[in-house]
Amino acid sequence: MINHQAQETYLRMQVQTAAPWELTTLLFSGCIKFMKQAMDAINRKDYEAKNLYIKKSVDIIDELTITLNRDYDIAHQLASLYTYMKDQLFQANIKNHVDFIQECVVMLTELRDTWVQAMKTLHTSRVNA
Repeated sequence: MINHQAQETYLRMQVQTAAPWELTTLLFSGCIKFMKQAMDAINRKDYEAKNLYIKKSVDIIDELTITLNRDYDIAHQLASLYTYMKDQLFQANIKNHVDFIQECVVMLTELRDTWVQAMKTLHTSRVNA
């Protein structure tokens, strides 16, 4: 119980003190974590947990979609990608196939890693300017 409370306090502080780009990174990482937990639940045949973790993943993807700046073309491409991921997660939930989720994990991991690299490059160029 104490360990769980300490972890929640740490996560809350991490979110409260994070820069906007770091919050996006946290959302990516959280979604990836929940998708992996959903795959594990499918493998254990724990369909209640699978449903919960897929729902959490979809909620995060919805948040990522809402926060897109539609002034840029890439936002529309990301919105389409997020819609595709949600469709895959729904299929995984219905059919209990981890392959649908694994595809989303790979895509979102690549997206997160690209995002982090882009933000590091941006911040480095600002510091050196």
